[in-house]
Amino acid sequence: KTRVMDGQGCLVDDAAYKAIQDYYNKNGANINIPQLFKEDGDRFKKFSVTLQTPSDGAILLDYSKNRLTQEALSLLLNLARSRKVTEARDAMFSGAPINFTESRSVLHIALRNRSNTPIVLGGADVMPGVNAVLQHMKEFCGQVLSGSWKGYTDKAITDVVNIGIGGSDLGPLMVTEALKPYAKGPRVHFVSNIDGSHMANTLKLLKADTTLFIIASKTFTTQETLTNAASAKSWFLEAAKDKDLVAKHFVALSTNAPKVKEFGIDEANMFGFWDWVGGRYSLWSAIGMSIALNIGYDNFEKLLEGAHFMDQHFCSAPLEQNLPVLLAVIGIWYNNFYGAETQAMLPYDQHLHRFAAYFQQGDMESNGKCVTRNGNRVNYNTGPIVWGEPGTNGQHAFYQLIHQGTRLVPADFLASAKSHNPIADNLHHKLLLANFLAQTEALMKGKSSDVARAELEASGMAADKLEKILPHKVFEGNRPTNSILTQELTPFTL
Repeated sequence: KTRVMDGQGCLVDDAAYKAIQDYYNKNGANINIPQLFKEDGDRFKKFSVTLQTPSDGAILLDYSKNRLTQEALSLLLNLARSRKVTEARDAMFSGAPINFTESRSVLHIALRNRSNTPIVLGGADVMPGVNAVLQHMKEFCGQVLSGSWKGYTDKAITDVVNIGIGGSDLGPLMVTEALKPYAKGPRVHFVSNIDGSHMANTLKLLKADTTLFIIASKTFTTQETLTNAASAKSWFLEAAKDKDLVAKHFVALSTNAPKVKEFGIDEANMFGFWDWVGGRYSLWSAIGMSIALNIGYDNFEKLLEGAHFMDQHFCSAPLEQNLPVLLAVIGIWYNNFYGAETQAMLPYDQHLHRFAAYFQQGDMESNGKCVTRNGNRVNYNTGPIVWGEPGTNGQHAFYQLIHQGTRLVPADFLASAKSHNPIADNLHHKLLLANFLAQTEALMKGKSSDVARAELEASGMAADKLEKILPHKVFEGNRPTNSILTQELTPFTL
């Protein structure tokens, strides 16, 4: 292997990494999750963390159903310490230019800094600017939701079209779908693809005089977004006839005032953000305008409050109780030692049907790298392939491979104890949660040859046929999962 160096030395030469590798080589193949539970009746208690939110119930991370011993976890946390994870976290929160390729800070955490503690960048506190944009958003949302913002025929806005791509689309789309029970404003639509069908099929549903377009582009030069925006403008002018009316029906989420003005948007309706906001973290900024218009600014604030709550937990909790850190090192365990190539996100909530796609960008765009900070090629695996679909749909599609395939697929199961739609006397939700629990149990326990044989014999199957069918009924088990549970899916818990 080529020796790979960065500012902290070669990862695979780190004593903490070597200790994990040695432990894995001796024990990894023999760690059996059901056996771990047999050996320790308190395993769930030891391998779970419960966070109590101020007013939205508890958040539970159950990571007991992993191929993870106490010794392995301790070694993984030692690696986090050795690689200076807490120092890197503190550098990000303090505004250090950790995005060194663009010489930028990474301060999306300032957008949701509800405690309003000063965050100084270049000698100036960024919070007054953040709060000014939020106030601008609040005032605009108030006008649209109250009906005082009128279209060119003096009618209130009924539909909002967010035109953006990447982080200007994935985050707002995911959140508005996730928080549909909280919708109280105009209907929201999202157009991202440069394929004309995406725009054309959306416009078929709308009336020009009651539609508001949000053009979400930091630079106002993104090809897909500007092409779609131009087509939306042409469609609008076919009905409105007067280009001066564009100002009533188009707003911009951008930092390029000259381009925004050239398009015909009133600069007063331009909502800015900063170069220290990365696209995949931008839903907390003005890019979240479509969210605020749909669920109301009050609920948008609760979304920010929930994110700030987790930021504070990330900054203050010891590593052994730190949810983001625990999930991260468990991911390293499978990715770098067990050779798992993917990570499944399986939300048992139809409202979260775009969560995997959103998280896919956050992880894969962040960790999709093959060189160190010093530009040296790495000789270890970086990020996994993140994918997933809601349960129970996935059970009838790809769970077969997770249960019986040859690849190890660590999976995160997400659910809420309470449904927003407890129809049929909550029968649907009871069945949903029963499936959630049964799948994590089945992935862990599997089905032995003896159990499968007994089931086939009980069915009355002839002995000769039974022997042929038996191998196909066996599940190895020992498939790892995390369970993340909330009391209810709310803006705060999301």
